[in-house]
Amino acid sequence: MSRGLSRRGFLTSVGAGAAAAGLAGCARFTSRPEATAPAKKPNIIFILADDLGYGELGCYGQKLITTPYIDRMAAEGMRFTDHYAGSTVCAPSRCSLMTGLHTGHTYIRGNKEVQPMGQWPLPPDTETLPRMLKRAGYTTALIGKWGLGGPGSTGTPDNQGFDYFFGYLCQRHAHNYYPEFLFRNDERVGLKNKVPGGRADGAGVASEKVEYSYDLMEAEALRFITENKAGPFFLYFAVTLPHANNEAGRDGMEVPDYEIYTQRDWPQMEKGRAAMIRRLDRGVGRLLRRVRNLGIDEDTIVFFSSDNGPHREGGSDPNFFNSSGPLRGVKRDLYEGGIRVPLIARWPGRIEAGTATHHVSAFWDFLPTCAVLAGGEAPQNNDGLCMVPTLLGVPHKQKQHEYLYWEFHERGSAQAVRFGRWKAIRLPDGKLELYDLEADLGETTDLAADHPQEVAKAREYLAQARTESEFWPLDG
Repeated sequence: MSRGLSRRGFLTSVGAGAAAAGLAGCARFTSRPEATAPAKKPNIIFILADDLGYGELGCYGQKLITTPYIDRMAAEGMRFTDHYAGSTVCAPSRCSLMTGLHTGHTYIRGNKEVQPMGQWPLPPDTETLPRMLKRAGYTTALIGKWGLGGPGSTGTPDNQGFDYFFGYLCQRHAHNYYPEFLFRNDERVGLKNKVPGGRADGAGVASEKVEYSYDLMEAEALRFITENKAGPFFLYFAVTLPHANNEAGRDGMEVPDYEIYTQRDWPQMEKGRAAMIRRLDRGVGRLLRRVRNLGIDEDTIVFFSSDNGPHREGGSDPNFFNSSGPLRGVKRDLYEGGIRVPLIARWPGRIEAGTATHHVSAFWDFLPTCAVLAGGEAPQNNDGLCMVPTLLGVPHKQKQHEYLYWEFHERGSAQAVRFGRWKAIRLPDGKLELYDLEADLGETTDLAADHPQEVAKAREYLAQARTESEFWPLDG
């Protein structure tokens, strides 16, 4: 699709439903029996892909990469067309998801590394989603990539509300799909992969790349679901696919084999990207099948999303598969392609199958949504709105955001705000661009000069949305 495609045209082409509207609160959304809050606390699974673009799933318009299991998940649940990540890069996006705060208020607003391993850690008193769910009686687990505090820091998963953790603490470590080790809670678990010098940490002599980290993490996720089927549980399955191995040069899209794409007349890196997404899709299928086979399908709500837009790393070109779909931009952009992401929600018997919504939502909505699902209330100091009315098919009860806000701190400071049909971006040089997403989904035409009132409103939002941070000052 062309970047100039209107929002309405795109929604029509992918089968989106009617707009959500209304201002009623989450606590009062019971207009029909099937839309009432569950008597039993549901299990909650959130699957987060890494650098998966808005246009890289079949149910979002992808034509070359096949994703039958995720597409089936969408057919059995609800697909969001206007959902946004917390940021355009990993750490701040994940911080937003875990805290219910946008990047004008989060403690972590960018990727900042801490040596020898890890990123800037969450403080010990942070109110997080898993901590809230633990108070509500949930068993909590993170399996996958963390990025909010390295070994020995205040930000490790066990210090932030998770009962169990397996995977990568450090984002840079997570670039390697055949690592020497992973973490189980705070202990290193040695793997059998070949490393410089020929030894793997704690695993003796290693001869080949034999243990693919995603496969190990998927097995752990399936085991956790099985062992905790009595519920309620919260599983945050933060996979690393299809992020590139930025240190691997021409082998940056690291995957055991190219599978059905081996014979395609494609560049090597694009075969790798497609194979990684196919592997992720198959894993989603296995997870949903496990939930069904355990007889907890109707007691489990499953979400699927991505932490930001598609990457331009590891030798892969996001234009090859039109990875951003009809959107402009990629990872590290505040244009729609950098921050608008897929969101699919499935809950048999509660979420109507085959539905779509263009309710405007973001990662910081997940915390208050889970609070209501768990039968409680969200902490007062969060930026989110509960999405349960939308999920359960009563959009007239759904509260709407006045605006959504982002800031980004690489290559100078930039800000963005979406309010209604309008989207404004303040570039590092101070210039403000304005786009009408209703008419120009691809953000091709800057209308700032023609709409001074909307520009003034955008500047007010940009000024009021953030609190100052000594670690993340706003340049310009």
